Amino acid sequence: MKTVAVFEAKNRLSELLAAVALGEEITITRHGAPVARLVALNAGAQPAPEQRAHVSAVMRHLRAVGAGAELGCTVPQAIQHGRD
Repeated sequence: MKTVAVFEAKNRLSELLAAVALGEEITITRHGAPVARLVALNAGAQPAPEQRAHVSAVMRHLRAVGAGAELGCTVPQAIQHGRD
């Protein structure tokens, strides 16, 4: 991931956008602190591998916690009760 200062980003915006279109992520800093990140629009379509792994682990945990749990009523009854 490339990092550029705000001033440089303003002066090289077209070049940076071309790099982003090719898949590069660019962090923009102000006084050395990150303030923004340039990514391609379609970059958000696929989660990062670590995020995917985290979500999978959480889902496994939720399934384990919910295994054997009972509502004590039907799903439509539970939904209606939640609306009341």
